Amino acid sequence: MCLGIPGRVIRLLAGYGGQLALVDVVGESRRINIGLLDDGTLAPGDWVVIHMGFAVERVDEAGAERALAGLELMGRGLDRGDEP
Repeated sequence: MCLGIPGRVIRLLAGYGGQLALVDVVGESRRINIGLLDDGTLAPGDWVVIHMGFAVERVDEAGAERALAGLELMGRGLDRGDEP
């Protein structure tokens, strides 16, 4: 099983063969490799699912919100000191 985290594209980065984007991941800007996406170009505002620094899937905003809600639920148990 892998864990994917959604992020919103801020801008594409010049150079790097067109394969890097600056992406907002829960308020933090990260350089993400977008070279695995084969469904056209990304634009600022687009949402992607990220695994290990690579965008692996494009999602819509509703899908990104569902993923973030699921991640938040997983973290709540740990915040209370519960065992996973």
